Amino acid sequence: MRVIREYERAVIFRLGRLLGAKGPGLIFLIPFVDKPRIVDLRLLSFDIPRQRIITKDNVTVDVDAVVYYRVVNPIDAVVKVQDYITASNFIAQTTLRDVVGQVELDELLTRRDELGKRIQTIVDEITEGWGIKVTQVAIRDVVLPEEMLRAIAKQAEAERERRARVITAEGELMAAQKMYEAAEFYAKNPNAMRLRELQTWVEIAREKNLIIIAEGGASPLAYALAAARKEEGK
Repeated sequence: MRVIREYERAVIFRLGRLLGAKGPGLIFLIPFVDKPRIVDLRLLSFDIPRQRIITKDNVTVDVDAVVYYRVVNPIDAVVKVQDYITASNFIAQTTLRDVVGQVELDELLTRRDELGKRIQTIVDEITEGWGIKVTQVAIRDVVLPEEMLRAIAKQAEAERERRARVITAEGELMAAQKMYEAAEFYAKNPNAMRLRELQTWVEIAREKNLIIIAEGGASPLAYALAAARKEEGK
């Protein structure tokens, strides 16, 4: 007698011939006649070792990934392949190298999820005949050469500088447009221009380190100075 857990199946061989899959629960085996092979049906994973790959734009990168899978047909997983874990690992390595070698570096860095799904689809089609279902392939890390990292940093810095210059130029353009509109308004409204001039004199008069000399006695300048002194007195 043998107890098979809920997440396991026992593939039984009787005198070398396939008898079938049994479990979960209590099963009976004939000693020296029946040989069980226990298969785990839970979601499992294995790491794809780091692969050195040349991308489509001739950049050498080191890429590793992780594969999540489960056994959906324990009989096929035992009968059709000697070691389904090792075989799936080798297929995943080869597919990873093929897929990454067909894309450029920018696509590899920005579209990892899509590339992972592409690898999953290819690997799943191959392992389906072994009773294996690949549920996800995640590209975990992409290691770039040191000189490429420096080049990317320079590119990012140049892009930030370009954006800063564009924003500054747009600000100057908007300021010039507003100044042009103000000049047109003052040209059409002399009284407004005069009031703006008085306001400017008041602002100048507030600067205590300035000496202003004017001719003509009572003038808008004197009015502005008086207004500034009055405001300071308050």
